[in-house]
Amino acid sequence: MTQSLPTPVIEARGIHKDFTEGRETVRVLRGVSLALHRGEVVTLEGPSGSGKTTLLSILGCILTPTAGEVAIEGRGVDRNDPASLVAVRKRSVGFVFQQWNLFSSLTAQENIEYALNLKGIRGRAAKREAERLVDLVEMGDRRRFLPRDLSGGQKQRVAIARALSGPAPIILADEPTANLDTEVGERILALFRHLAKQENRALLIVTHDPKVRAISDRTLSIRDGVIRSDQQLQL
Repeated sequence: MTQSLPTPVIEARGIHKDFTEGRETVRVLRGVSLALHRGEVVTLEGPSGSGKTTLLSILGCILTPTAGEVAIEGRGVDRNDPASLVAVRKRSVGFVFQQWNLFSSLTAQENIEYALNLKGIRGRAAKREAERLVDLVEMGDRRRFLPRDLSGGQKQRVAIARALSGPAPIILADEPTANLDTEVGERILALFRHLAKQENRALLIVTHDPKVRAISDRTLSIRDGVIRSDQQLQL
């Protein structure tokens, strides 16, 4: 009897993405397909302009594809229903943005609490969880600082904590170690792997940082909008 594979927590099927610039159409993604399962860490590498961030944004239901489908936990995402896309992001996806996207008027901890509020976690429960997360990313001594008083690396850690808030089974990270020094970056990467294995989440990390490969189960390479390889790594 053949054993069936588990349903991917997120799957892209034949994703195309075109952008219009004046009279020209720029084809950024050309039929990309991939699947992620709970408990695995996958790295996505490729040169600038290869379509990495665009693909990440489509998987995170921030952009909609020109053609193709995204399915989360076996259910197709309705790209024509904005309310549905928002609900999917709140329920299923944590996103580490390259530019942080922190609220300037909220402290480090309040930025995390606000993300928890959007996911239905409020009051004392949100405060306790935000305190735990801010300590997890080693920002306890900066919890009451506003973004303007934080360095780039400190803002990155707050953004990572915010992405980890709530029970989202999918974490999508765009260059999460870009603004971190080597020592802190290594600890954050170890935390990512721990979360994938202990909390059964799927992590997709877009990066130019070769150290990320050390915590990855697979490495994908994208060139000119096409996935070129899927390298299995022995850990």
